[in-house]
Amino acid sequence: MQNYKTEFIEFLVASGVLTFGDFVTKSGRRTPYFVNTGNYRTGQQLAQLGRFYAAALTEHWQGNFDNLYGPAYKGIPLAVTTAIALQAEQHQNVSVTYNRKEAKDHGERGSLIGHQYQGSERVVIIEDVITAGTSVRETMDILVVSGKPSVIGVLVSVDRMERGRGDLTAIEEVKKEFGFDVFSIVNVREIIAHLHNRPLNNHVHIDDVMKERMEQYLSEFGG
Repeated sequence: MQNYKTEFIEFLVASGVLTFGDFVTKSGRRTPYFVNTGNYRTGQQLAQLGRFYAAALTEHWQGNFDNLYGPAYKGIPLAVTTAIALQAEQHQNVSVTYNRKEAKDHGERGSLIGHQYQGSERVVIIEDVITAGTSVRETMDILVVSGKPSVIGVLVSVDRMERGRGDLTAIEEVKKEFGFDVFSIVNVREIIAHLHNRPLNNHVHIDDVMKERMEQYLSEFGG
């Protein structure tokens, strides 16, 4: 596993974004772990987060993209901090676009803020997680009527590797439906492999019992 992946897993835990216990997802599934990217609270955390996204973008697309799109609301700061990290770390200057939840009917009007698409841009959508693919579908609906740029992929922070609406995982469903790549910085099996019986700040977050609970969850809901 690449160094940035193991560092990201530990960063998720240290930031309180990845927690373990007993939770209920939006879909009603009882899960032993939870990822809440709303827990990033400081400038230092956001700067680090951008660097992890930038590292994954460089690995998977080697700089062959022009624009980052951040769906409102959580995708907005993700796209912005990633673009800043790309400039600082890779000297790659890309444009950023994000949307309003409701189109503005005065001033600059429209639903998009930032770069306005002309149709030739290669776009990567920056998301936190994909649960059912709803946000990606909403984004594609917006882009079709907003200059029709070329979406070449989606990057999320964590792939929970759970089934979507059918037998495939939610990420696999999006890939099949739209024909572009969807990557994650890490997936849940990488998290299990790195944290199993490994103490972080003198605490083991995934012991044998938690590992079994997570494996059972993936057996029941995984794609």
